[in-house]
Amino acid sequence: MSAVHHRSIDVDGRRVFYREAGDPGAPAVVLLHGFPASSFMYRDLIPLLADRYHVVAPDLLGFGLSDAPPVEEFDYTFDALADSVEGFLRATGVERFAMYVQDYGAPVGWRLALRDPSRITAIVTQNGNAYVEGFVESFWKPLWEYAADPTEERSAPLRDALTPDTIRWQYVHGVPDPSLVSPDTWAHDHAAVSRPGNDEVQLKLFREYPTNVGLYEDVHAYFRSSQVPLLAVWGRNDEIFGPDGARAFRRDLPDAEIHLLDGGHFLLESELTAVAALMTPFLERALG
Repeated sequence: MSAVHHRSIDVDGRRVFYREAGDPGAPAVVLLHGFPASSFMYRDLIPLLADRYHVVAPDLLGFGLSDAPPVEEFDYTFDALADSVEGFLRATGVERFAMYVQDYGAPVGWRLALRDPSRITAIVTQNGNAYVEGFVESFWKPLWEYAADPTEERSAPLRDALTPDTIRWQYVHGVPDPSLVSPDTWAHDHAAVSRPGNDEVQLKLFREYPTNVGLYEDVHAYFRSSQVPLLAVWGRNDEIFGPDGARAFRRDLPDAEIHLLDGGHFLLESELTAVAALMTPFLERALG
């Protein structure tokens, strides 16, 4: 099994932490995490891919072990997060790559694809949304309301998303056997988002989330024009991004491979073996 390296690199004056494994000369696979996670969510997937691919997984600014500058010093938009990832890929010499996107990683990844479609060799999306059908209304209603009118009162349910209990819910909800999910996951995430000032970082990104929906038409046009190979592996019990979000990819990518697995939002914690079993042959077909 390939060794996984834990590194940091300067990107535009900010420290970006990342995990890396595999031969740098092999086809690249970039893993982009979601909220409130980090590259830690890929800790067990990376070694399963690194025997054939050059795998890199950065922590987005404001998450994990990367720098989390306060909102007064860094404008937390999804465009800015994509800029940072683009700078990270440039600094690490990754030019063309397949990408695995989940949650926040999806809108970051879509921006990279729209900026230069020729760089993207394949996409694996795991509960990484690109269609309005994917939004589970009961979960998203407070965020839409807060983004439209960001009062302190409306921020309360969004601040609750940063608590240990709610982060734990994201990991175990919809998982048939929650004992498979390590408590290290939500403890790790909670510690990172609890850094001083990070609550304001996360609230800023909540307010920015509607900009991702505004990109969807362009993303769909990219899918139609590129016919990029796409695999959707989706926790069908996810009550954040529901299974209709996975099915919708076939509207613009008729050859997309769609698999709904018996799990939740963080599918790798309970269905790692199943995801890897689908992902490995998909990448072989897409990348050669």
